[in-house]
Amino acid sequence: MTTLHITADPEADALLSDDPLALLIGMLLDQQIAMETAFTGPLKIRERIGALDAGRLAHYDPDAFAEAFKTPPAVHRYPGSMAARVQALCAAIEQEWAGDAAAIWTRDAPDGREVLRRLRALPGFGEQKAKIFLALLGKQRGFDGAGWREASAPYGEDGSFRSVADITSAESLTKVREHKRAMKAAAKEK
Repeated sequence: MTTLHITADPEADALLSDDPLALLIGMLLDQQIAMETAFTGPLKIRERIGALDAGRLAHYDPDAFAEAFKTPPAVHRYPGSMAARVQALCAAIEQEWAGDAAAIWTRDAPDGREVLRRLRALPGFGEQKAKIFLALLGKQRGFDGAGWREASAPYGEDGSFRSVADITSAESLTKVREHKRAMKAAAKEK
C-alpha cells in the first residue's frame, strides 16, 4: 500500500494511510464540504482530543466533542451533527468490530459484496458512500476480496476519475473535480 494523497497535507495523508479509523472518519465527513477538508478532519480530531481511538471517541463527552469540532478551523461546516455521527460510527466500530476499523474489510477474509454489506451497516454510510469506500480500499489500500470492483460499481471501474477512490495526485484530484462538476451540471439540466 502506498501513501494516500487526498488532502495535500502530508501529515493528514500519512494518518489516513496508516490508520483505518482515520480513513473511515474522513469518508464519513466527506459530505457538503471539500474532500480535502473532510479528510483532514481525522487529524484535527486527533490533535484536539489527543487520540484517534474508536472507544475513546465513542465515549467522549458529546458536548466537549462537538466543541472540538467547532474550534477554528472547524472540522466540518455542520460541527454538531457531524460530531454526533463520528461518535455513532466509533460506537459501532467498538461494539461490532472490537474497536478495529480494519476488521470490517479483513475479518474472515470477506469478499467485495460482504464488505459492502458491512460498510452499509455503519452509521452514516449509505449505498454510495459504502461503494466509494470499497473502491478506495480496492484501488489504494490493497483490498483484493473477490468481486470488489463489481460490488463498488461504478466507483471500482479501472481508470475512472469519479471519487476520492481515484485521487492519487494533484492531477487526478483535478480530474475527479471535473467529473463531479460535469455530473452536477448534468443533474441540473434534468
